[in-house]
Amino acid sequence: MAGLVNNLLILCLVFQNICLGFRSPISVFKSYRDTTGSLSSECLGSNRPVISLSLSDFALDIRMPGVMPKQSDTYLCMSVPLPADDEAYVVDFKPHASMDTVHHMLLFGCNEPSSAKDYWDCDEGTCRDKSNILYAWARNAPPTRLPKGVGFRVGGETGGRFFVLQVHYGDISAFRDKHKDCSGVTLHLTHQKQPLIAGMYLMMSVNTVIPPGEKVVDADIACHYKRFPMHLFAYRVHTHRLGKVVSGYRVRNGQWTLIGRQSPQLPQAFYPIEHPVDVSYDDILAARCVFSGEGRTTETHIGGTANDEMCNFYIMYYMEAKHAVSYMTCTQNANPEMFKNIPQEANVPIPVKSDVLKMTHGHHEETKDTGKSSLLQQAKKEEEEILDQDFHIEEAVEWPGLDLKLGQVSGLALDPENNLVIFHRGDHVWDENSFDSKFVYQQRGLGTIEQNTILVLNPSNAKLLHSMGKSLFYLPHGLSIDKNGNYWVTDVALHQVFKLGADDKEPLLILGVALQPGSDKSHFCQPTDVAVDPITGSIYVSDGYCNSRIIRFSPNGLYMMQWGEETSLGRAKPGQFRIPHSLALIPDFSQLCVADRENGRIQCFGLETGEFIREIKQKSFGRELFAVSYVPGGFLFAVNGKPYPGEVEPVQGFVMNFSTGEVIDTFIPLRKSFEMPHDVVASEDKTVFVGDVHARAVWKFASIEKMEHRSVKKAGIEVQEIKESETIIEARLKNNPESTDPLKKQKTQHLVQQASTGVSFVLITTLLIIPVVVLVAILVFIRWRKTTVYGADEEHKPDLSSGRILSRLRGKGGGGLNLGNFFASHKGYSRKGFDRLSTEGSDQEKDYDDGTDSEEECSAPPPPPAPSSS
Repeated sequence: MAGLVNNLLILCLVFQNICLGFRSPISVFKSYRDTTGSLSSECLGSNRPVISLSLSDFALDIRMPGVMPKQSDTYLCMSVPLPADDEAYVVDFKPHASMDTVHHMLLFGCNEPSSAKDYWDCDEGTCRDKSNILYAWARNAPPTRLPKGVGFRVGGETGGRFFVLQVHYGDISAFRDKHKDCSGVTLHLTHQKQPLIAGMYLMMSVNTVIPPGEKVVDADIACHYKRFPMHLFAYRVHTHRLGKVVSGYRVRNGQWTLIGRQSPQLPQAFYPIEHPVDVSYDDILAARCVFSGEGRTTETHIGGTANDEMCNFYIMYYMEAKHAVSYMTCTQNANPEMFKNIPQEANVPIPVKSDVLKMTHGHHEETKDTGKSSLLQQAKKEEEEILDQDFHIEEAVEWPGLDLKLGQVSGLALDPENNLVIFHRGDHVWDENSFDSKFVYQQRGLGTIEQNTILVLNPSNAKLLHSMGKSLFYLPHGLSIDKNGNYWVTDVALHQVFKLGADDKEPLLILGVALQPGSDKSHFCQPTDVAVDPITGSIYVSDGYCNSRIIRFSPNGLYMMQWGEETSLGRAKPGQFRIPHSLALIPDFSQLCVADRENGRIQCFGLETGEFIREIKQKSFGRELFAVSYVPGGFLFAVNGKPYPGEVEPVQGFVMNFSTGEVIDTFIPLRKSFEMPHDVVASEDKTVFVGDVHARAVWKFASIEKMEHRSVKKAGIEVQEIKESETIIEARLKNNPESTDPLKKQKTQHLVQQASTGVSFVLITTLLIIPVVVLVAILVFIRWRKTTVYGADEEHKPDLSSGRILSRLRGKGGGGLNLGNFFASHKGYSRKGFDRLSTEGSDQEKDYDDGTDSEEECSAPPPPPAPSSS
């Protein structure tokens, strides 16, 4: 009997296990989510738990491994490999985060994270290759739900093999208790093939400006859709504090269909689309963000800090698996006129209750902003004291590099140390005898250039630091430098592209066949320039004088794709080139901009797809635009060519707003003149170098705001700054035709001299009087003190008293007065005000008391005559 009972118990247990095996994976996952939710305050360490839910389903917990950020607005990243090589699909998400510590989280899919460490500062990047956003969370948002049969594809041949989690820690005051954070997200994955693949479409404004006090400011985005049909199922909006409402629409045959509309001040979740919307080929996707500039005293721009703004409209969609694209973006307004017909609801703010608004922004921000008010007022006051705030580029006339003996200067670049690198042709020249009608080089008998063609100079004094490139090239042309300091150059005679290490005599990589022009995947025809993506390592080559295309190669030099065609008759169309002459890679916006030389314009394309994004063409460019360079922060620099007979646009340099394409400044040399400026490169401090192929010279330019002096901000003005200001004024007078009158010139110089002399006299007098007054006050105080404590007898010991004072003032060295040490010996004294004054006149002094918040989220929108050879 006992045996029978035991057998029945075993059968029951077996039957129970079988039944459990047939439980719904979703129900198991829900149970697992409830369990992990109770553990949200515990750090799961680096084990990266993977929970099997069934034969085909599993859960993956992605958590920060117990981090403790040191300062506010820290971005930390960590990666988790997909626990299986086979293709899988993410079908559900559960976030584990609180707005008390986390501002937002982004989950990316990619093949190569930027770091192999447990976690890293996201300034190092998220992924080295192309990354796709799979999920976004902010401000206590509820979890995202994917429709049945829909999943984000990962792994396999086409999906990413790593998940990278980015967490933005806003206010770290919550970490005062020294606890460790393990925020993250739990994924439900399945190996069962999903018939529908999910993706993310990001609409983002990049050029909105919100004037101070303006009640209503619209930011509009619109793009034509040019792919297979997609079905939209969720949306998310994102702005900072000035955003009132964000709306997204599909426009088809003039009819506006609402995708989603929400206040960005509510929890920024992915909200389900109430009525399903499909998007077909040639539909228009449109979005509008409505802002208010009330309460602001200065213009607000799109940017990465909390005092800037953002306008983002995310759309989650799905497509049939065979046509699926995982990530798409729209950063332009393809048809501004259409927004005259946008539904009125797009401009009606959505009311938000004050308690919800307070909860949404976090309870720390009120205190933080109150504490900042005095700092902001002080910053504004100091800003008003700055002299001559106008942004302007002028030649640095004291730079000796203009006198260097060079060959034809074809390329310029800045290395990772910000040194200037010049690529020139030595004793070789490109003239009418260099090539035959089939673009074959005709002067091989001259041999290679026997001078060093690559020169590395100190950008401040033009001192030669390093040189190389002897006996390698015939006719150098383009130059760029990757993030690792490797030189990438082109030779139009060899029809090749070279990768050179800074200290290597032999090339690390060669693309193209020597001295053989061609138009296939392995040949170039006079390639002009190279650009290397700092994130993915992809190589982009502009090819060239006798081809009209941009070619993309893998980091190892394998052909990947190309785009572009020869310009047809009439007005040049997007994607057509007449000598793609120079490249500027804009990693901030995943774009590649091309100086389309003989079409006199700049064309910008998507890095991954080569799709045309925008054209920048200004009348002041004239007929030719030779080179373009980008500086992080949104500035484009360019140089044009000499005007043709009958044309008036001068040869000059340009500074442009990348977002708008607007020319905000132009510049020309004061010494010599531009003849054929061939390349331009600029640094983040707006120092600009221009190389001229005919003048065989390199000019240095700098912004006036960098070189002019500023008023007293921290108890000091530098004599060096005053001299630099005088230099600029004199340079202006020299270049100003209205200043040729001798009396006016003499009067102006007298005023400059008088002003500088007056300031110097007041400064020197003030600085001499202050220590004397302080010393007398100390002596009087000590004399009174001694009289009070010791009585009249102490009056007979003046020498001893003075000796003690002087010894205290001299400090250890005994070589001079040291008021800092004297006062520092008294309890409660701060050295503020007695620190050494700056001697460099930099306007980038860091204010360590500035509490500015920074925020980052997907930010982060007629044929001419035959061309001359160079």
